[in-house]
Amino acid sequence: MVDVRHVLVLPDRDAAEEAAEALGERFGLAEEPQMVRDSLAGEDDAEDAQWLLLVEDAGGRLDARELDEFVEEWDGWREDP
Repeated sequence: MVDVRHVLVLPDRDAAEEAAEALGERFGLAEEPQMVRDSLAGEDDAEDAQWLLLVEDAGGRLDARELDEFVEEWDGWREDP
């Protein structure tokens, strides 16, 4: 099996924090996802930032469609690896 890093894009910090907590509960992750602020090009305002959750998937066991459905609950999406 191949190790994969999933990138979940969320609209704001609150959504990212909620999703990070729920990810562990729903998918039984061994480690908490890393949360990263992603400023939009040319924007200085914190309101114009997306938040990324970097989810390490040892062995590629997480189903991409389930992650898509999960992140959509917070108006986000999953980037293809």
